[in-house]
Amino acid sequence: MRKVTILFGIIALVALFFQSCSEENNSYVKATPANIDSLLKVYPDSVPLLVMRGKIKLDSLIFKVALSDAAKAFRLDSNNIDARMLYAKVQNNKPERTVSDVALAQRHFKYIISKQPKNTDALVQLATTYGYQQDFENAFLYVDRALRIDPKNRDAYVFKGSMFLLMDRIDLAKSSYETAVQQDPKFFEGYLRLGSIYESEKDSICFEYYLTAHKLQPKNPEGLYAMAYAKQGFEKYDDAKALYRQMMNVEDNSYYISRGQFHIAYIYQFFDRNLDSAIYYYNSATETEPRYIEAYHNLGLCYEEKGNKQQAVQQFSKALKINPNFELSRREAEKYRSVHDH
Repeated sequence: MRKVTILFGIIALVALFFQSCSEENNSYVKATPANIDSLLKVYPDSVPLLVMRGKIKLDSLIFKVALSDAAKAFRLDSNNIDARMLYAKVQNNKPERTVSDVALAQRHFKYIISKQPKNTDALVQLATTYGYQQDFENAFLYVDRALRIDPKNRDAYVFKGSMFLLMDRIDLAKSSYETAVQQDPKFFEGYLRLGSIYESEKDSICFEYYLTAHKLQPKNPEGLYAMAYAKQGFEKYDDAKALYRQMMNVEDNSYYISRGQFHIAYIYQFFDRNLDSAIYYYNSATETEPRYIEAYHNLGLCYEEKGNKQQAVQQFSKALKINPNFELSRREAEKYRSVHDH
């Protein structure tokens, strides 16, 4: 249920100036993320505005709007390198991207590089397309080319780290991510990734990386979640529960609140052997997130252990109602059906 989301882009809140489409008004209007939507209602065909909003939405992982803006900007001015770059980046990074999407992005990045050979952003993005295609030779060729132009390019080191992880070359992956955070000491996601690598190696130094990430963005619950989960994995259950309780205080974020409740319940169930407390927190998790399948399933296990078969079946059924293919609950429910049949 842990879900560390690693982001590779940082929102660049830059001021942009564009010229009014009105022949009577040649003044420049300052566009910001706060007024970008209202300005686009007045100037719907402004390529700079479309590119600006598209970049903001891409960095915020709102791919549908980013793609719409990018496609429109590129259609309005196919010679605009920024518009082409944005369009290619959305195609290359959207979660549901296909092989053809990546191939299309690759062609656009190559075109951009033919016009701007020292465009390191395009070079790194081109490298990622080859990484997606499992062409490691070309992936490293282009990312190293970017690093020769800019030896301090953080995203290039991030990409190399990701490639080394895929190749199971863990020491090189750690080295690449370490270099990335050296280039950008405020790189929140880099510390999370390093913490995750060291955690997988059962190295307690992971806590230092998670703590650094949490200090960098104390209001971001992901750092807290990562640290709590690691404490749980290292059998520091009291510490883990304390951190999960902090997660439960995150305002207006049912995902992290319910995860905090779930993991506290999990510790009570499987390590403290306190089924009543586990049931309380699992119920809290399902109240916070009514579609939390694993919480319903574990509730069923708790009731089963307490000898309450009727409640156990009810919880397994709730899990299966949400996802009929959830195998763990299906097996438990079928076990009771076979007993009943006999």
